[in-house]
Amino acid sequence: MGALGHYLEAEGIPTTQVSLVREHTEALQPPRALWVPFMLGRPFGVPGDAGFQTRVLQAALRLFERPEGPVLEDFPEEAPLIDAAEDPGDLVCPVSFPRLAGQGTLVEQLRDEVEQLGAWHDVAVKLRGRTTLGVTGLTVPELVAYVASWLEQTGETSFRADVRPADALRLACEELRAYYFEAKSVQPGARSGADVQRWYWQETAAGRAVRQIRAQTGRSPDAAVKALAESGLVPRAVDRSES
Repeated sequence: MGALGHYLEAEGIPTTQVSLVREHTEALQPPRALWVPFMLGRPFGVPGDAGFQTRVLQAALRLFERPEGPVLEDFPEEAPLIDAAEDPGDLVCPVSFPRLAGQGTLVEQLRDEVEQLGAWHDVAVKLRGRTTLGVTGLTVPELVAYVASWLEQTGETSFRADVRPADALRLACEELRAYYFEAKSVQPGARSGADVQRWYWQETAAGRAVRQIRAQTGRSPDAAVKALAESGLVPRAVDRSES
C-alpha cells in the first residue's frame, strides 16, 4: 500500500494508510501512515468494537491535515482485549496471486506479479542492506523481458556475448527466483523455506513460466539448452514432491 500511495500522490490524489508492520512502513516512507500496535490481520483492533475502530479511522484520516510527508504517526492506544473463546487466532493476509490465473497471457501475468512484488523486494533490500540479485547484470524489468523472450520463443539467445544461451537462461531463472524469495521473506506471516519454495513453484506465474520454458526447451537443437531443461531449470526435489 505504501508504494501505491506514492503512485496515487504523484497523480494528485492524497492518501493515508494504516500500518501493522512499522519497519516496512519506515522503509517505504509512504506519504501518510498511522502505525497501530495490533496483531496482524486486525488493523482496526478487535471485531465488534465500533467505537474503538472509529477512533483508529479518525486518527488515520486526520493525517490528511498534514500537507507534506512522509508522515508516520503512532496510534496511542492498545487494542482492547478479546475473550479467548471468541478469538479465531491470528489473521494474516500475505500477498497472494491466484486471482491472476487466467487473466492475460502468462507473460502479462509474470510482469504484473513482478511489479506487485517490487515494494516488498525494496523492503527486503532496505532491511538487510543487500540483495543476491546482480549476477546477470540485468535490471529487474530486463530480467523479466529476457525470461519472457524464452517463454514467447522469440529466439534462444544470451543476454551477453560471453555467456552461452544455456548458462544465460539458467542464471536468469535463478535470479528471478531469488527476487521472489527475497520479496516473500519480508511479507507478514511465519513460513519455512519449504513453504516459500512450494509457493513459488505452485502458486506464482514465475513458477509456471519456468515450467513452460522447460517443456519448450526440452526440444531445443542446442544440446546444452536441452540438457538444462532436463535437469537444471526445476529442482528435482520439487518434481519429487509433486509426483
